[in-house]
Amino acid sequence: MKLVRFGESGAEKPGIVDADGAIRDLSGVVSDIGGEAISPDGLAKLAAVDPGSLPLAPEGARLGPCVAGTGKFICIGLNYADHAAESGMDVPPEPVIFMKATSAICGPNDPIIIPRGSEKTDWEVELSVIIGKRAKYVSEENALDYVAGYAVTNDVSERAFQIEHAGQWTKGKSSDNFGQIGPWLVTRDEVADPQNLSMWLKVNGDTKQDGSTRTMVYGVAHLVAYLSRFMSLHPGDVISTGTPPGVGMGQKPPRYLKPGDVVELGIEGLGAQRQDVIADPE
Repeated sequence: MKLVRFGESGAEKPGIVDADGAIRDLSGVVSDIGGEAISPDGLAKLAAVDPGSLPLAPEGARLGPCVAGTGKFICIGLNYADHAAESGMDVPPEPVIFMKATSAICGPNDPIIIPRGSEKTDWEVELSVIIGKRAKYVSEENALDYVAGYAVTNDVSERAFQIEHAGQWTKGKSSDNFGQIGPWLVTRDEVADPQNLSMWLKVNGDTKQDGSTRTMVYGVAHLVAYLSRFMSLHPGDVISTGTPPGVGMGQKPPRYLKPGDVVELGIEGLGAQRQDVIADPE
């Protein structure tokens, strides 16, 4: 299934994509796409629904983030060896973990907002893993049983805030609209191998990232099991698993986003995003 949330920010409704690619309104079946709705029982209930029996969503409706109620937005750094190299950093002996504020989460086509004082806002196409049931001390062998599905994420980053200021990376990752998620939550059964998905990103039509989840250092199952050692994972939690090479920081010379740019990105089978880059209006 491809699950979506549509409507104005803060008032999104749950939806499902039908066989023709149209969005159907799931409001009469579930209250939102999150929590119980993405549990194993909840997904089984949704799978039994005939999308053709549901009303169509309004044409041209805004898409919101494809999952609601995210308690933790966990990111993995330097998880592609070639990206670590372009960043001038070593491949870590264990996954690098940092948090992105949940207030950064927005819809897949919502704008990238350049924060006040930023000179180095950057792009990162990433595979996100969306947790469907509580995971604590899970084995790598069973880890994927705890995954509800997958989505495209743009882990937008302000490199000066992230690297050149003292402290940890979180402040360079958490500005408003630094976490586009969607368009769809694609359920686990529709993704045969999360470690074999092509991924891409363009800026103003020029391809900057052209990679594959095959080159991850630490795969999805390992990350879920690893994280569950240190914190319990809950339905709706998002794990953004790292980016392949081609980020702005790694260009020669470095190339960062500015108002007026257009960013497009996608992952095989998971859909695509498009974002206008704007200055912070506040």
